Amino acid sequence: MPSACGRSAGPDEMDKAILRALKEIGGPAKPKDIAEKAGLDARRVAAKMRKLVRLGLVERSEEGLYSITDNGLKLIEGQG
Repeated sequence: MPSACGRSAGPDEMDKAILRALKEIGGPAKPKDIAEKAGLDARRVAAKMRKLVRLGLVERSEEGLYSITDNGLKLIEGQG
């Protein structure tokens, strides 16, 4: 079981910014395009995408494009 202290395995604020950018793009996108939309560094976004795929919040196509999943949408739509 993960510890209550230390780093969280769940999505952080940057992850949520990436998810919001993907929602705004409205379709499959490259990390570079997601980073531009979110105002983030492209290399950091590319690194974060592996975590978001592992959490089931985005999916990666064979072409290397990312799309937000229903779970990803639920996460950001649940925010106020």
